[in-house]
Amino acid sequence: MYSEWRKGLKAAVPVIVGYVPIGLAFGILASQQGLTVGTVFLMSLIVYAGSSQFIAAAMMATGADAVSVISTTFLVNLRHLLMSASLSQHMKKFSTKLQSIISFGITDETFAVSGSYVQNNIATEGYFLGLHLASHGSWILSTVLGGIFVSRLTDTTKWGIDFALSAMFIGLLIMQLKDKKGLLVSLCAGVLSLILRINLNDNYNVIIAAVVAATIGVVTERWSK
Repeated sequence: MYSEWRKGLKAAVPVIVGYVPIGLAFGILASQQGLTVGTVFLMSLIVYAGSSQFIAAAMMATGADAVSVISTTFLVNLRHLLMSASLSQHMKKFSTKLQSIISFGITDETFAVSGSYVQNNIATEGYFLGLHLASHGSWILSTVLGGIFVSRLTDTTKWGIDFALSAMFIGLLIMQLKDKKGLLVSLCAGVLSLILRINLNDNYNVIIAAVVAATIGVVTERWSK
């Protein structure tokens, strides 16, 4: 059991490295938008979703009502249902309570790491708990520190913190590129998303690009077989 915990903690290292600058950025920006350190802590503890927290903090700063903030956060996090469903087949032997705890800890980053792990290894309780607890803990700590030291890091562009979220997703993408098919799908998604973003006035470019690129990937895989 201890060795599996160690594997989970070790797997969390790249996630933590990515979380720290993003968490600091959120804590800084959220504090500048009027959120207290206590609010930042509770949001990181309960919501635990970087993109949603950035959106929620901005909406709260503009005076949006609670229903709008909650519904928007729910829609942004809706993709986690698919992530949980994907990993659930590897957790059939886990108790329902433990599956719920692990599902709560699923983020884009932990899903990418654990998804790659279960392809060649047997999923264990210790691994997932080690991965998720370490990742979640680092996120909470970094966001709180960002909120505390906001007065010393007011110019986020100077430190490049505003690009931290994008940089981490680029790093995670590179980790997933294992063959030409993956590279093709990634390029298609990126190019299409940029084209749609330039020509559309909303944020549907990501969803549309993801669906089209995934379809291209499936067609390419079947054609190659």
